[in-house]
Amino acid sequence: MTMSRRAASFSRTLVATAVGACLVAGCGVVPGGSDGSAGTVTVMTFAPEDTGATNMPGMPGMARAYERWVNSKGGINGHRLRVLTCNEKNTPTGAADCARKATAAKAVAVVGSYSQHGRAFMAPLEAEGIPFIGGYGVSPEEFQSTLSYPVNGGQPVLLAGAGHQLGKACSQVALVRPDTLAGDSLPVLLNAGLKANKVAEASDIRAAEDSADFTPQAREALATTSGGKDANDGKDGKEKDKDKDKGRGCVTAVLGERTETFFDAFRRLDAQQRTPQISSVLGSVSQSLVDRTGGRESPFEGAYLTSWYPVSGDPLWEPMRKVISEHAFGDDSVDPDDSGAQTTWIGYTVLGEIVKRFKPGEEVTARKVGRMLNQSESVTTGGLTPDLSWRYQDMRAVAGFPRIVNGRVTFQIVQAGRLVAQPGEQPLDMTPALEQAPRAA
Repeated sequence: MTMSRRAASFSRTLVATAVGACLVAGCGVVPGGSDGSAGTVTVMTFAPEDTGATNMPGMPGMARAYERWVNSKGGINGHRLRVLTCNEKNTPTGAADCARKATAAKAVAVVGSYSQHGRAFMAPLEAEGIPFIGGYGVSPEEFQSTLSYPVNGGQPVLLAGAGHQLGKACSQVALVRPDTLAGDSLPVLLNAGLKANKVAEASDIRAAEDSADFTPQAREALATTSGGKDANDGKDGKEKDKDKDKGRGCVTAVLGERTETFFDAFRRLDAQQRTPQISSVLGSVSQSLVDRTGGRESPFEGAYLTSWYPVSGDPLWEPMRKVISEHAFGDDSVDPDDSGAQTTWIGYTVLGEIVKRFKPGEEVTARKVGRMLNQSESVTTGGLTPDLSWRYQDMRAVAGFPRIVNGRVTFQIVQAGRLVAQPGEQPLDMTPALEQAPRAA
């Protein structure tokens, strides 16, 4: 054999070996070759972890569990799912880095992720046509970019819902919120719900989101709300039950993981034990927080909460709980009661429904996924949300948040140490209230 023939033979062997190794390992994106395989679909989930402010490790944890579960069933419509995760670090640089990693990996979508820094991550995704499916809803860009496909109403709906909830029980409201760009929109949103119940605007109390001492904010909140007269004074029986707590001062805090720290300071200052009604939103208060702080004896007993989803004990969550139990492999960060993990589950449910609509063997790309989301009939999430659709006619006239397609909020209360549906309150679409609000972002 001549030297050139030996070289050619060696080259062919090397290529065949490399291709075989890649097929075994599943590396890269194989767009449906002659073997009839549908190929690999690569996506990313990012969220902050190990930071001094809000952390959401359950979101990438849920994504990894979903990946193991769906691949154990043969993938999605014949496609193997490859999930990349990234620590967003609660910084604009971290968010942008995660988005760039998604583009470098040729991800077809970013799914079920959390970031306050929408400006930083949306631009790189938009440049490559990568859809952002099921973000947590804390950045305005999630409700503005034509490549964002929210599954809930984000902070706008939670805050407007909190305003509605407190407006039926309080005459004075104080809002303690982060002194950040994302936090600047919260008072306008809360006031939209208060206005619907003819209650005055809330006092706006700002705090550094990574603060360890909220004593000044607690003192201001207590001073603002301690002057309200309890409307139950002089009432009894049915009249008191009908108008329970109307007229009380109410304090709501939306500080992520620091919400507990704020309410600790608030209780220490409330020496007269005339604690106003306390309130927050899912994500700042959770079932795990109530459990950790005493369950039935938790200081959050009786607190009002708003959420996008059914209470965590609802049977609708059983499929997700089963996946966590069987595929999270002892990952303690994946809590089925956590609204971050729940949002990621719903985001991946949407992704799965969309990929199933591709033709057998058809390559799945970011731009095709975007077109499918823009044009398809509504997607069902097993009753966890209303059916979701992001066509032009589904957009709503909410100033600053036109891509809210699901304005539903559920009302909850901490009762006997459990988050349960608030008696007498049904899920409510807060979009009409938000449509009447001034631009919040």
